[in-house]
Amino acid sequence: MLILILTYLIVGVFVGILAGLFGVGGGIIIVPILDVMLTRQGVAHEFIMHLALGTSLASIVFTSVSSFYAHHKHGAVNWIVVRRIVPGILLGTFLGSCVAAQLSTNFLKIFFVVFLYYVAVQMLSGKKPKPSRQLPGLLGMFVVGNIIGVVSSFVGIGGGSMSVPFMIWCNIAVHHAIGTSAAIGFPIAIAGAVGYLYNGLNIPGLPNGSIGYIYLPALAGIVCASVLTAPLGVRLAHSLPVERLKKLFAVLLIVMGTRMLLKLVFQ
Repeated sequence: MLILILTYLIVGVFVGILAGLFGVGGGIIIVPILDVMLTRQGVAHEFIMHLALGTSLASIVFTSVSSFYAHHKHGAVNWIVVRRIVPGILLGTFLGSCVAAQLSTNFLKIFFVVFLYYVAVQMLSGKKPKPSRQLPGLLGMFVVGNIIGVVSSFVGIGGGSMSVPFMIWCNIAVHHAIGTSAAIGFPIAIAGAVGYLYNGLNIPGLPNGSIGYIYLPALAGIVCASVLTAPLGVRLAHSLPVERLKKLFAVLLIVMGTRMLLKLVFQ
């Protein structure tokens, strides 16, 4: 049990740094690790991805607050964007989590692997937007929020992997895109965690320490460390060459995605 707690604390350290550095909630790290940990703990296969996704989103509730508050102190959160996109985010994430709760673990794993490869390619491409491109109107932001919310609930992330590129594509400065994405991650995490908690209630066979599809021992360890290290990630984001770090992170995503894919093929 001690090794288990230490592992979740170490995961939380990296999650917090990534949350502050890239404006992501850390789900792209949490979900693959929870997949491994829950499998080794003997959790039933059909519940593993649901617990990993629900726990990931629940942890992002706390990580995102620490991250976006630190970005806010640097003046890097565009609250106009947050207000316009949140209604779509809330609806899309909650509905997405309800749908995901009915899907099989293998389907969710395949979806997650494809998403990891997509994010990695996106980070490596370094495409630049047209100078004339701007954010869409209220309806457009609502639709974008829906899409980000649904995908986030399927892969257990805070949405930064989509919202940051979207805002950069609309010519928002990279540091403001990262800071704003951290703030957007909070409503995504709230709606997603509530959805997974609700849809996992009264499901027989879940491991001890679970509330719905949220595994509390993992949540506690990750949160305790991540809220402390998120401000460090923010400081790094405002002082280091983010583009180079993104490329290194993309390589990590490819490695994790390939590992999960091989595990699916040879299980």
